[in-house]
Amino acid sequence: MLNKASSVIPPAPPVHPKDLPALRFLFGSIRNSLAIWPDYSFDIAFNRHTLFGVESALVNDPGGVRHMMTTNAANYVRPAMLPRILRPLIGKGVFLAEASEWRRQRRLLSPSFTPHHVSILLPHFIAAAADLVRQFERQSSVDLSAAYQTAALNAVLRSLFSMPSQEERDRLGNLVRRYMTGPGRPQIFDAFAASETSFAFALGGRRAFQKRWFAAVDAVVAARRGATHDTNHRDLLDLLMAARDPDTGEQLSADEIRDQCATMIFAGFETTSRLLFWASYLLTLDPGEQARLRDEIASFPPERVTTLDDLGHWPRLRLVLLEALRLYPPVPIMIREPVEDDVIMGEPVRRGTQVYVAPWVLHRHRKHWQHPTAFMPDRFAGKPSPWTAGGAYLPFGAGPRICIGAVFALAEAQIMLATLLQRYTIATESKRPVMPVGRLTILPSYAPMFRVERAPS
Repeated sequence: MLNKASSVIPPAPPVHPKDLPALRFLFGSIRNSLAIWPDYSFDIAFNRHTLFGVESALVNDPGGVRHMMTTNAANYVRPAMLPRILRPLIGKGVFLAEASEWRRQRRLLSPSFTPHHVSILLPHFIAAAADLVRQFERQSSVDLSAAYQTAALNAVLRSLFSMPSQEERDRLGNLVRRYMTGPGRPQIFDAFAASETSFAFALGGRRAFQKRWFAAVDAVVAARRGATHDTNHRDLLDLLMAARDPDTGEQLSADEIRDQCATMIFAGFETTSRLLFWASYLLTLDPGEQARLRDEIASFPPERVTTLDDLGHWPRLRLVLLEALRLYPPVPIMIREPVEDDVIMGEPVRRGTQVYVAPWVLHRHRKHWQHPTAFMPDRFAGKPSPWTAGGAYLPFGAGPRICIGAVFALAEAQIMLATLLQRYTIATESKRPVMPVGRLTILPSYAPMFRVERAPS
């Protein structure tokens, strides 16, 4: 039994007593998808809803989630909204691929993300973490949200291409950030689009971005290909160029390598930087937990890390990151549409129905979690890979399409946060609560300034 008496309840959007009116729901979904849920959503297993003639269903039951994402996954595809937003960023990479093309890409990519290969990438994470803390040496007040975005981009570009220049890192990072706050923001047209190309007049900014972005990634890949380096698989590009389909021996084409690199850049820096921010914010709300982590890290400092097994010296840190992923899941809502009529939990679901699995709701569901709104890392004690069991915890998705980079992301986050906490205590300067905002990922409502002070030795 978990003890709530000493736990922290982080701020969250209000839960509505009943369903929102149709227009408030629609525009609220675009502004903040976390602020649209009625109270009963956090108790029920299944619910139907119709908005402007479009039928939807919310699945909150682990068995129903497994049916959709694993047992009958081939019957559920993404609606047009997601590829409309993400295609300009990640092209035809593994995240948006479907059916046989997804299976081919997954076979080619999976060997690059084994624990052995992630271990090879640890020096890149350590170097990026050192760059992160070095910038705080003459500062007492920092924007950790921006700092983590820079550090996570640094880590993923080092891991992909070994050592691109600071100028190149800044250029790529600025491109992605401008897209996410500009043409990449969800639009009203996305909600009603029947295909990726519907309402073509609204896609001009995204097309222009895709042209610039793909040219930039192509240039980095070409420069890295032409550079003189050893061939000991020191980065992910080495692994992607060496990948072979085990059935056919086929390699990835140049365009496919670019799209996979673009996917890794976006997913690797956007989701990991958000995880680091939210974990840090939670630790400012719970100074006792922060102190416990600092003691744990002092007993095995980051500079001693050489393999993934070494991260096992920080069990408490892992629990904190897992709990941060529960409270702030990287993807707050997943939507699928059945290709053929189906039955979920005894409920008929017609072809074309928008079926929602909302990790934001599922991770706070009162039937699946004790004290679901509280920050309580101990709930994951003794659960080495909780995202693979139960179906109520989906930080990396579920089923055969579970995130291929989960080990990569957690290792990077552990090293980054451990390196920071080894040197500094952190606290927010503002008393104003930081509210989570649901878009493609979960963003902070504003970027608070953090006090960073030298930790006692």
